[in-house]
Amino acid sequence: MTIRVLLADDQAMVRGGLRLILEDQPDISVVAEAADGAEAVELARRLRPDVCLVDIRMPRLDGIDVTRALAGPGVADPLRVVVVTTFDLDEYVYGALRGGAAGFLLKDAGPALLVEAVRAAHAGDALVSPSVTVRLLRHLTTTPTTGTPTTGTPTTGAARSAAPDRPLSDREIEVVRAIARGRTNQEIAAELFISLSTVKSHVSAIQAKLTVRNRVEIAAWAWEHRLIGPM
Repeated sequence: MTIRVLLADDQAMVRGGLRLILEDQPDISVVAEAADGAEAVELARRLRPDVCLVDIRMPRLDGIDVTRALAGPGVADPLRVVVVTTFDLDEYVYGALRGGAAGFLLKDAGPALLVEAVRAAHAGDALVSPSVTVRLLRHLTTTPTTGTPTTGTPTTGAARSAAPDRPLSDREIEVVRAIARGRTNQEIAAELFISLSTVKSHVSAIQAKLTVRNRVEIAAWAWEHRLIGPM
């Protein structure tokens, strides 16, 4: 099955480079390009690509607004959006993740990670550049919060951040921490000495308990609740 991708970036050379990388893969096809955010939203809604790769800084609508329009909490049938940007700024990362993005990737991450992010998003998974994850964890673990979480009972004011109705098990907490560190399912399986299918089952259960849609939101929940120690 071919993964249909939309590219949104205001620089034609960047779009061309991304297209070359992606279409070199036998299972990925670029079906459309957009030079600004408004065009990206229009094309995405009309063509319904499997994955949208969206830059942050674009004319008319920026990448955060595009992400909210296509994948935000209020969208009835959300698309999978991966933000790909040069700008490694915390406000962009948080804006993208809270807007519903299924990934946040820096343009210098390399072709292999770009392809992996597209495949992860298509599979309902998510990928965040490791350097972004580590920096955010360091920042959040030194920032005061409204409460100190315990296993399955974290506390913050946001509705999505409230304690889950069904507490997470110790094993699920381990999986959450691994996800927040940017580990793939295969890496989690190896670290915890469990099968890949068991990891996937844990991830599904965690999403249901936290009422989140993907791994990025699981990681954001872990960051907000300081489930990770200093790195």
